[in-house]
Amino acid sequence: MQAVKMYTTAVCPYCIRAKQILKSKGVEQIEEVRIDLDPGARQHMMQVTGRRTVPQIFIGETHVGGCDDLMALDAQGGLQPLLAS
Repeated sequence: MQAVKMYTTAVCPYCIRAKQILKSKGVEQIEEVRIDLDPGARQHMMQVTGRRTVPQIFIGETHVGGCDDLMALDAQGGLQPLLAS
Protein backbone atom coordinates (compact mmCIF):
# COMPACT_ATOMS: atom_id res chain seq x y z
CA MET A 1 0.00 0.00 0.00
CA GLN A 2 1.20 3.49 -0.87
CA ALA A 3 2.36 5.85 1.87
CA VAL A 4 -0.18 8.55 2.74
CA LYS A 5 0.82 12.04 3.85
CA MET A 6 -1.68 14.65 4.91
CA TYR A 7 -1.24 18.30 5.85
CA THR A 8 -3.73 19.01 8.64
CA THR A 9 -4.75 21.21 11.55
CA ALA A 10 -6.16 20.12 14.91
CA VAL A 11 -9.73 21.37 14.46
CA CYS A 12 -10.38 20.74 10.77
CA PRO A 13 -13.54 18.65 10.20
CA TYR A 14 -12.48 17.94 6.60
CA CYS A 15 -9.19 16.51 7.87
CA ILE A 16 -11.07 14.21 10.24
CA ARG A 17 -13.41 13.07 7.45
CA ALA A 18 -10.51 12.44 5.05
CA LYS A 19 -8.75 10.31 7.68
CA GLN A 20 -11.98 8.32 8.21
CA ILE A 21 -12.28 7.65 4.48
CA LEU A 22 -8.66 6.54 4.17
CA LYS A 23 -8.90 4.26 7.21
CA SER A 24 -12.08 2.69 5.77
CA LYS A 25 -10.00 1.83 2.69
CA GLY A 26 -7.41 0.00 4.78
CA VAL A 27 -4.87 2.75 5.34
CA GLU A 28 -3.29 1.98 8.71
CA GLN A 29 -0.79 4.81 8.93
CA ILE A 30 -1.10 8.43 7.83
CA GLU A 31 1.85 10.77 8.12
CA GLU A 32 0.26 13.95 9.46
CA VAL A 33 1.98 17.30 9.09
CA ARG A 34 0.31 19.75 11.47
CA ILE A 35 0.60 23.14 9.81
CA ASP A 36 -1.02 24.86 12.80
CA LEU A 37 2.02 23.89 14.87
CA ASP A 38 4.68 24.56 12.23
CA PRO A 39 4.44 27.74 10.10
CA GLY A 40 7.30 26.47 7.93
CA ALA A 41 5.26 23.40 7.05
CA ARG A 42 2.37 25.64 5.95
CA GLN A 43 4.72 27.54 3.62
CA HIS A 44 6.08 24.29 2.22
CA MET A 45 2.55 22.92 1.67
CA MET A 46 1.56 26.08 -0.20
CA GLN A 47 4.67 25.91 -2.40
CA VAL A 48 4.15 22.24 -3.24
CA THR A 49 0.37 22.29 -3.76
CA GLY A 50 -0.44 25.88 -4.65
CA ARG A 51 -3.26 25.69 -2.09
CA ARG A 52 -3.81 27.25 1.34
CA THR A 53 -6.54 24.97 2.70
CA VAL A 54 -6.32 21.70 4.61
CA PRO A 55 -6.31 18.84 4.27
CA GLN A 56 -3.85 18.43 1.45
CA ILE A 57 -3.45 14.73 0.78
CA PHE A 58 -0.65 12.88 -0.94
CA ILE A 59 -0.82 9.20 -1.80
CA GLY A 60 2.67 8.13 -2.72
CA GLU A 61 3.95 10.95 -4.93
CA THR A 62 0.45 11.85 -6.19
CA HIS A 63 -1.18 15.01 -4.85
CA VAL A 64 -4.84 14.07 -4.47
CA GLY A 65 -5.96 17.45 -3.13
CA GLY A 66 -8.43 18.06 -0.32
CA CYS A 67 -11.25 16.08 1.22
CA ASP A 68 -13.69 16.82 -1.62
CA ASP A 69 -11.07 15.69 -4.13
CA LEU A 70 -10.52 12.49 -2.14
CA MET A 71 -14.26 11.78 -2.06
CA ALA A 72 -14.57 12.42 -5.81
CA LEU A 73 -11.63 10.11 -6.52
CA ASP A 74 -13.27 7.41 -4.41
CA ALA A 75 -16.65 7.90 -6.15
CA GLN A 76 -14.93 7.46 -9.53
CA GLY A 77 -13.32 4.22 -8.36
CA GLY A 78 -9.80 5.62 -8.44
CA LEU A 79 -8.90 5.69 -4.76
CA GLN A 80 -8.38 1.99 -4.10
CA PRO A 81 -6.18 1.44 -7.20
CA LEU A 82 -4.07 4.49 -6.28
CA LEU A 83 -3.59 3.19 -2.75
CA ALA A 84 -2.66 -0.25 -4.05
CA SER A 85 -0.22 0.87 -6.76
